[in-house]
Amino acid sequence: MSWFNYYGLAVMAIIMIPNIIYAVKHKNSENAYRNKAVEILEQIGRYGCFVLMIFNIPYTYFNFWFDYALIVYLSVIGSLCLVYLIFWVICWHRKDKLKALSLSIIPSCIFLFDGVVLASIPLIFFSVLFAVCHIYISCKNSF
Repeated sequence: MSWFNYYGLAVMAIIMIPNIIYAVKHKNSENAYRNKAVEILEQIGRYGCFVLMIFNIPYTYFNFWFDYALIVYLSVIGSLCLVYLIFWVICWHRKDKLKALSLSIIPSCIFLFDGVVLASIPLIFFSVLFAVCHIYISCKNSF
């Protein structure tokens, strides 16, 4: 894989489409939980994951490190994206723990799995940062 990850770009598009549609249809939706530090850390993790899913920065990733890694990568990431879209459909009108947890854990797993399979140290770091903050904020907002 070169410096540009086409698969990562496709994954980001798949993940973002339902989020953009939801944001457009629910313009007045606002977070009930307010913690500026956690929100900033979440955004740092989010955008770090976005960038590192699409761009492989030389000397910060080691590419696929086992045989058939591309097949495993596409199978697992594709399955997680499908499950994510299914949960969006199931939870579209809900505002509960199932929605909060499923729509925060699944993308966190996508980012983390991508980082592990590509052996990308920065992506692993940003995905863990994103996961902790995003799941925490989502849980706080669902109660």
